[in-house]
Amino acid sequence: MHCSLLDKDGNNVFDDGSDEGSDILRHAVAGLLKTMSDCTLLFAPHVNSYRRFTPGTLAPNNVSWGYENRTAAVRIPGGDSKARRIEHRVSGADANPYLVCSAVLAGMLYGIENKLEAPEPINSITYDEAELKTLPLDWLSAIRKFESSDVIDSLFPSEMIELLIAVKKQEAKRFAQQVTNLEYLTYLQDV
Repeated sequence: MHCSLLDKDGNNVFDDGSDEGSDILRHAVAGLLKTMSDCTLLFAPHVNSYRRFTPGTLAPNNVSWGYENRTAAVRIPGGDSKARRIEHRVSGADANPYLVCSAVLAGMLYGIENKLEAPEPINSITYDEAELKTLPLDWLSAIRKFESSDVIDSLFPSEMIELLIAVKKQEAKRFAQQVTNLEYLTYLQDV
């Protein structure tokens, strides 16, 4: 998802004429990084969503950002500074676009309102950076992270949070009760 932010006069507030972009851009990035792990359930809402986070898929698997870095979870594309924007690369095609947009905008607003400071951008391949915080890499971890978050309550209405957690727990329970064909073939066929 690409996102820019305009003021009431239509000016891109991420553009200050520099290659790095404005302080507001970096506050927005910091907010996205702060809320990213907690919102992973919105970016990857199904059990199958987590298959894309495996090595070699080019999907981001950690909380990271960089300029023109296609391995980072948050990328600031190059080009004309007037088109300065943020690319949020975590969500998959199976995610609800309304929830993804809400989470990205809420994360940006959280960073801007709290004047959070982004860490230094990463210019190398992020997949092997051991010091980076990893995203929840499975569905149950993402559900737990969303439910136990200290930030989610400030981003979304409580009714939405409660309903989403209830639905995802119900879905996870149904999946846990099913024996798949692969499991049967692997563990039971030759018994």
